[in-house]
Amino acid sequence: MRGLFSVVLLVFLLWQTGCVALEQNPVSGTTRAFAFTWEQEIQIGREADQDIVAEFGIYENEELEAYIVELSELILAESHLRRPEASAQFRNTEFTFRLLDSDVVNAFALPGGFVYFTRGLLSHMNNEAQLSVVIGHEIGHVAARHASQRMLQQQIGQLVLVGGAFAGQEIFGVDAESIMNLGGTAAQLLFLSHSRDHERESDRLGVEYAARAGFDASEGAAFFRSLQRLSAQHGGGIPNFMSSHPDPGQREQSMHTLSQQWRDQGFEQTRRNERRFMEMIDGMTIGENPRNGFVRDAMYFHPELAFQYPVPSGWSVQNMPTQVVMFDNDQQAISIFTIEQDASNARAAVDRFTNQEGITVESSGTQNVGNIRGYRAIATATTQDGTALRLMVQGLEHNGQVYRFLNYAPAERYEGFQSAFSQIVSGFQTLTDESILNIQPARLQVVSADRVGPFSSFLPDQLPPGFTAESFAIMNQVELDETITRGQRLKLPRP
Repeated sequence: MRGLFSVVLLVFLLWQTGCVALEQNPVSGTTRAFAFTWEQEIQIGREADQDIVAEFGIYENEELEAYIVELSELILAESHLRRPEASAQFRNTEFTFRLLDSDVVNAFALPGGFVYFTRGLLSHMNNEAQLSVVIGHEIGHVAARHASQRMLQQQIGQLVLVGGAFAGQEIFGVDAESIMNLGGTAAQLLFLSHSRDHERESDRLGVEYAARAGFDASEGAAFFRSLQRLSAQHGGGIPNFMSSHPDPGQREQSMHTLSQQWRDQGFEQTRRNERRFMEMIDGMTIGENPRNGFVRDAMYFHPELAFQYPVPSGWSVQNMPTQVVMFDNDQQAISIFTIEQDASNARAAVDRFTNQEGITVESSGTQNVGNIRGYRAIATATTQDGTALRLMVQGLEHNGQVYRFLNYAPAERYEGFQSAFSQIVSGFQTLTDESILNIQPARLQVVSADRVGPFSSFLPDQLPPGFTAESFAIMNQVELDETITRGQRLKLPRP
C-alpha cells in the first residue's frame, strides 16, 4: 500500500505540474493518466513525421501507396477510434499512412495517427490478410495511446530513481551513482516488460480489427513465422526477456487462438486476397536501392546525383536520403555529407553552418576541389558536455546542386584525422563510370509456377547482391526443399 501511495502521489505531482493528462483510453473507454493530451499526441506525430520521411524517404509508387492507404482506412474503420461510442476527437482524427523506401522488415506508428510500413515488410508478406493484421496492430498502438503511456511510465520511473538515489546515499551510505546505474537497468527492464504488454495488446487489436473487416486473421501466424526465420538467419537476436517485443514464436501461436475467438463470435474471416496483393507488389524494389547511394571498393557512389568520394579505410557508412554519415571505429571522427537545398552557393552553405552561436571560425576562404567550385572554413566549437571540437566545413557546387561536408573530431585528436578528412573532401568528383551511373535495384517478379518441384529449383543461378536462396525462401514463406504446386504464386528476383 505504501508503494501504491507513492506512485499515486507521483502521478498527482506530475499532473499538478502539467506533466500528466487525465484523459480517455479509446480502447478501454476508461479515464487514466497519460503523458500528453490527444491534441499533443497529434502534434508530436506531425512534427516527428517530417523527421521519419527525411531519414527513410518515401517509396515512389503512387499506385502502391494508394493501395496501402485504401486497405489501412478499411482496417481503421473497424478500430475503437471509429466506433459510435468513441468521442468526437478520436473519430475525427485524420490518419496518415506512409510506405517508406527501406528494405528493413518493419512497421511502426507515431502518436496521433501516423503509421509507417516499409517495402521490406511488404516483400515478406503473401496476402492482404497478413498485411491487415499488421495494419491493425499499428493502429492498435495509436488507439491504446501506448506511446503516451510509456512516456508517463518513464517520467514516474525517473522520479522514483532520483528519490531512491538520494535515500540510498543518505541512509545506507551507498554511492548514489551506483544506485542510479542499477536502478536504471532495473527500470529499463520494467519498461520493456510494459512494452511487451503493449505489443501483446496490439496483437490482440490487430487480429480484432482485421477479423471485423472480414480478413483471415490467422494468416498473421505465417508472417510471424517469417520473422522468426529472419531472426535466426541474422544470428538470433537478443534474448526474449530483454526484448521489447514478444517472441515471434509465441506471437505465431497466439494468432490462431485470437482468430478463432473472433470466428466463434460470428466473424467468418474469409478474405485473403492473395492475387491482388501479389499484383500490387510485382516489380517492387527489394534490398538496398543503389540509385540512392552505395559503397564499393572503399568508394561512396551516388548514381542518381552523379558523384563519388572515397571512404577512409576502416570507416563505417550510414546512408540516408538527406545525408551520408561516416565515422571511424572509435566514433571519434565524424564526416557528414548533406545536400544544402537552402544555400545558393558553396560559401552560403558554409556560412549557414558556421554562423551558428557557439562556433568560432579560425580561417575561411575559397577552396576548390579540382574543377568543382568550393569554399572551406576551419572552426572550433564546444559541446554541451564541455568537449572541445575542431571542424572542417567544406561547401561544394556540383551539377546545379550545393553540398556540404561537415568533418569534426575532438580538438586534441583532430590532427590525427586531418588526412582522412582531406582525403574525403579532395576525392569528391563527378561520377563518369557508365556501369555505375546506369545501375538499377533488384526487383520482385511475381510468377505462377509452371510445374511441380522444390522451391529451390525455381530460383535463378545468380541472385541479386546481398541475397541468398534462403532469403527468397523466407520471403515466400516456404522452405527451400518445399514442394511447389503448379500455379502457385512465387516472388522471385526479376531477371
